[in-house]
Amino acid sequence: MGNTLYSAAPQSHIQVIAAENTWLEGKAIQQLETTAQLPDMVRVVGLPDLHPGRGYPVGAAFFSQSRFYPALIGNDIGCGMALWKTDLVLNKWSLDKLEKKLGSIDSSLEEDELPEGMEEYFCYSPGTIGGGNHFAELQQIDEIYQPELIEALQLSKQELLLLVHSGSRGMGQMILEQHVRQHGHKGLEASSLQAQNYLQQHQQALDYAHLNRQLIAQRMLERWRAEGDCLLDVSHNLLTPCVIDGIDGWLHRKGATPSDQGLVVIPGSRGDYSYLVQPTATEQSLFSLAHGAGRKWGRSECKSRLDGRYNAQQLSRTVLGSRVICLDNQLIFQEAPEAYKPISGVMDAMLQTGLVKLVARLKPVLTYKTRKNQG
Repeated sequence: MGNTLYSAAPQSHIQVIAAENTWLEGKAIQQLETTAQLPDMVRVVGLPDLHPGRGYPVGAAFFSQSRFYPALIGNDIGCGMALWKTDLVLNKWSLDKLEKKLGSIDSSLEEDELPEGMEEYFCYSPGTIGGGNHFAELQQIDEIYQPELIEALQLSKQELLLLVHSGSRGMGQMILEQHVRQHGHKGLEASSLQAQNYLQQHQQALDYAHLNRQLIAQRMLERWRAEGDCLLDVSHNLLTPCVIDGIDGWLHRKGATPSDQGLVVIPGSRGDYSYLVQPTATEQSLFSLAHGAGRKWGRSECKSRLDGRYNAQQLSRTVLGSRVICLDNQLIFQEAPEAYKPISGVMDAMLQTGLVKLVARLKPVLTYKTRKNQG
């Protein structure tokens, strides 16, 4: 995998936002260019966390006219980040105690534990994080860049934050599979009945993903007998109607954080910092930001690259002094910090292009992935 820096031609409808130290893979650029050739595609933007996906790049935004492409959104509609302010004070808790009190949250909530009106979602594992790169993480404010804003949010370095990264679980997968069976990877004419049916399902998945992040946070806080307030909840896998350069169209975000919905968190790997930022909404980036550090290695190559250097127990401790709860020995290698780009390069690219202002740097304390041992 080579290090490729890409500069689009001035009149091109392809743009990649990158700094000199931003690591970009050639295959991801190729996927972006291929996607730009889809019928009715107006503009595409690769963000600094751009990396290859299953046919389509992750860490990108796509703007089309007249038709949209459900396959670009993928199978985790509504995946996003929710940040909670808590009253957990770090110096009153040891990591051992936090981990013991939390226990396991891999099992779905029982049907009688769900809020009223959520019974229909019971088959989609409510209250659970899911696999892959999803996580829930206690974080500590490590550096403050805008003290007045931090004070207005009533945040402090003493109290921990809880960041939840999850999506619509099996619902998004079901919606995508149904669409691909009927239409393949072709787009839908926006005025068609099929498009309206997809948009209705898409909204249900967005709503469920939002509610599920709430359920995850609430069940974790209950285990710690803590209180919390949700500061933000922003999806980064979604489709929205949008006007760009005076054109009415459809904005697809695949691993792209909206920059027009207020404060957002850009997380690093589980062994790196995350950043609370104030976005600048601009058409240049299709109103989008990076959604994280972005993968550097494919999942299938992680264990062979790291097996001689670390064991699973060593990977459960990070250089920042945090702890990762992950008993799946395959997953902990796939999600090792080394498998991701440094968050510094991603942030530099967005800072240099004026897409964000830093509010605070967040340091991981305790990350939950899974207590299921998959061998």
